[in-house]
Amino acid sequence: MKTVIGNDITSAAAFLQAGELVAIPTETVYGLAANALNEDAVLKIYAAKNRPQFNPLIMHVASFEQAKQYIKDISAEAELLAAAFWPGPLTMLFNKQQNVPDLVTAGSKRVAIRVPNHPLTLQLLSQINFPVAAPSANPSGYVSPTTAQHVYEGLQDKIPYILDGGACGVGVESTIVGWNEDIELVLYRLGGIAVEAIEKVIGKEIKHHQKITDNPNTPGQLKSHYATNTPLYLGNIDELLLQFAGKKIILINFNHYHSSVPKEQQFILSANGSKEEAAKNLFRVLREADQLQADVILAEYLPEEGLGRAVNDRLERAQHSMKS
Repeated sequence: MKTVIGNDITSAAAFLQAGELVAIPTETVYGLAANALNEDAVLKIYAAKNRPQFNPLIMHVASFEQAKQYIKDISAEAELLAAAFWPGPLTMLFNKQQNVPDLVTAGSKRVAIRVPNHPLTLQLLSQINFPVAAPSANPSGYVSPTTAQHVYEGLQDKIPYILDGGACGVGVESTIVGWNEDIELVLYRLGGIAVEAIEKVIGKEIKHHQKITDNPNTPGQLKSHYATNTPLYLGNIDELLLQFAGKKIILINFNHYHSSVPKEQQFILSANGSKEEAAKNLFRVLREADQLQADVILAEYLPEEGLGRAVNDRLERAQHSMKS
């Protein structure tokens, strides 16, 4: 199968309507989309990514009104969050309607759903009469793609079409929240919406349930994820440099260089210390660092606030996957 990169929404819609896969741009990362109501099409996602079928998918829709066709038990808090953050990088977990296939939710009674904030994809979703299931458009476990070229490098000849919407503006996946049996809002994955922003809208703190596991019941909980081929270690750079003395080292720093390592072996996520810019650059930097064929990649933590939490979460799981 020859993979075409283009920006023709009509062609993308035609492939989806025919049960084929299309890589789509979002503000977070590129997604690998299929008709969420067509189980044969959804199975192609798992095959193309080599993704385990026990890992649930996120469903993408054009609007909150469309989402209501597939979800139930919508609380006043959910209405507030949708008004504040949709379209945008927030995924919410709801009890699903019977028209959502169990294959999309990996057998769970809850479905993860969001309205992506990208003009091309919103136009595409408005042209078709079904939602799309769309995990990140990369081989399962590897660094998520933030450009059409990243998608092509990982999935060429496995999918017919990549809808090119430029570089992703947020750069890390969506934040995932849901409600527990006590109707309390719970954080399931850190992401493109800061926890503080959500708490400001609902007027209270969110419970955290960041269970990293080999058997997830919501998307974004696999402990082996975002992995570079080069072993990655996260922590205090000075201590790590001593630990790996004599090795070819690449550094990933938040906002400054380390004098003991040549600058050409270092990446800065944000020279001005912006956690939002660091998140946007993270997956691109991980890919570029991986291509330099070093012995190890060493990375430092960002401040544990705002999107710094999401960056640290991705780096921790990239490291975890090297040790698992």
